[in-house]
Amino acid sequence: MKPLTRSRRSLISAQGLVGFLILWEVSLRAGLLPGSLVPLPSSIPGVLWAELIDGIWFEVVLSSLSHYSVGVALGSLLGISVGVAAALVPRFDALHAWLARLLRPIPPLAWIPFAIIWFGVNPSAAAFIISIGVFWINYFASYSAVRAVDPGYNEVAIAFGQGHFLARLTKVSLPAAAPGILGGLRAGLGQGWMTVVAAELFGIPGIGQRMMEASGLLATDIVVVYMLTIAGLYALFDFIFMAIQRRILRWQP
Repeated sequence: MKPLTRSRRSLISAQGLVGFLILWEVSLRAGLLPGSLVPLPSSIPGVLWAELIDGIWFEVVLSSLSHYSVGVALGSLLGISVGVAAALVPRFDALHAWLARLLRPIPPLAWIPFAIIWFGVNPSAAAFIISIGVFWINYFASYSAVRAVDPGYNEVAIAFGQGHFLARLTKVSLPAAAPGILGGLRAGLGQGWMTVVAAELFGIPGIGQRMMEASGLLATDIVVVYMLTIAGLYALFDFIFMAIQRRILRWQP
C-alpha cells in the first residue's frame, strides 16, 4: 500500500476528529447518551468563553502552570543528573540500585499524605508530587541512553587526549546520549500534566480543583473545557519542545 503523505495524513486525522464530534453530538441529541451527564460538543466553546470572561480560566491555568513548571524542572534536572551519574559511576550505581528498585513502583499519588505533612496544602506539595513522577522517567531514560553509548567513543576520546571524566562527559557521553535524554524530557512533559490534576485534587488551586468543583455540581461541560485545556497546553509545550529538540539534534541525519 502506498504510504500517505504528511498533508494527506493530517487531512484524514482531521476528518476522524470531526466525525467523532459529529457522532457525539448526534448521539446526545437522539437521546442515545444521557444529556445530564455528557455535555454537547457544541456547548463547549460557549462555556470556555464564559470561563475566560469571568477570569477563572486564566487564574486556574496560571496556578497550575506555576507548580507544573517547578515540578517538571526539578524532576527533570534531578532525574537526568542521577541517571547519568549512575550510568557513568559503577560504585554509585551499585550503591543506590536497590533503593531505586524499591521506590520506583510507588506511584506519585501515593506520596500525597507525605506531601501534605511536609509542605501543607499549597503549591509546593503539588510541585513535589509532580517532580516524583517526572524524576523516574528522566532517570531511566538518561541511564539507558548513557549506558547505550558505544564504548569505542570513549576510547577515541582518550586517544585524542580527552581522558578526563569531565571532558568525556561533556564531549562524548552527553552528546551521544542526547537523543535518549531528550526523549525522556519529552515524556516527562506529558507525565507532568497527567500528575498535575491529581496533585490538585486535595485542595490546591488549579485546573484539578476547578474540575472537582465542576464535577460536584455535575457541570460536565466545564470539566470537558479543562480536559481540553490540558490537551491544548500539552500540545503547545510538545510543539515548542520538538522545535528545540530538532535544533539541538540538527547533526542527526
